[in-house]
Amino acid sequence: MQDLIAAIEAELETVGKTPSAGHVKTGDVRKISARFFKDLRDKPKDYVFAVCEELLKERTWPMKVIAFDFAYRLRKQYDQSTFTIFEGWLERYVRGWGDCDDFCTHAFGELICQYPALSEKTLLWTQREEFWMRRAAAVVLIPSIKRGKYEETRPLRVADLLMQDEHDLVRKGYGWMLKVLSEKEPELVFDYLMEHKDTMPRVAFRYALEKMDEDRRRILMARLLTDH
Repeated sequence: MQDLIAAIEAELETVGKTPSAGHVKTGDVRKISARFFKDLRDKPKDYVFAVCEELLKERTWPMKVIAFDFAYRLRKQYDQSTFTIFEGWLERYVRGWGDCDDFCTHAFGELICQYPALSEKTLLWTQREEFWMRRAAAVVLIPSIKRGKYEETRPLRVADLLMQDEHDLVRKGYGWMLKVLSEKEPELVFDYLMEHKDTMPRVAFRYALEKMDEDRRRILMARLLTDH
């Protein structure tokens, strides 16, 4: 396993970095991930998850991208016990919105799609001290919303609990979740925004209305300008 980790590290060293940010491009990291996963395709799930854990222990952005990508490629082998593994990774290795969103909109979000009842557990994240855990409570539901499973995961409960969160990235997170829901249920989200127009923070409100049709957006923007 350590030979594999070393080989991935060596491959990453050969990839050019972006001139502006000075880091490897995400697309290049995912190409490396795809190549190395070919050697893991026939390995047991537990072994691959152990590889993911070792990658995450490196605590570097490219290694996290590869770990979460490996985990996503195992999605046909998920079961309900996978939740404990993924939640542990979220707690131990995610430290910002980028890691949170990559993990939650792919591997972890896919798990919730397959087992929507697990959203009862993610609801508890809304009370966590770490902002990325609270953001994850909303973002992890985005894949299930896109797949039409929002009646089972009930995203408005999360929005209720995060409504007055003090962290801007948490507000943007649940605003993004509502925006995605609005593409499936525009009237539902419109009514929700009208109901909470006096209390929802501006940044969440603006995110949530972005995909509304012109008429609804105009009404909501008028409320935003008047009441905020």
